[in-house]
Amino acid sequence: MELLFLGGIGTTEIVLIVIVLLLMFGGKKIPELMRGAGKGIREFKSAMNEPVEQIKKELNETPEDEKKEGNK
Repeated sequence: MELLFLGGIGTTEIVLIVIVLLLMFGGKKIPELMRGAGKGIREFKSAMNEPVEQIKKELNETPEDEKKEGNK
């Protein structure tokens, strides 16, 4: 198993990392850590997509839409 950002990490290394995590945090704390990491990644992705969505929204607006918004 070779991941791009980890180089030549194998099964032995992964098992060792899992054991160290279990020793450091305990079995009950790891799901909370993973849940927090998942939320963080999700927020990061949405923050990355937000400017793109805003630009798409502005490009799809017609001049008539802008006049309507200015009259409100």
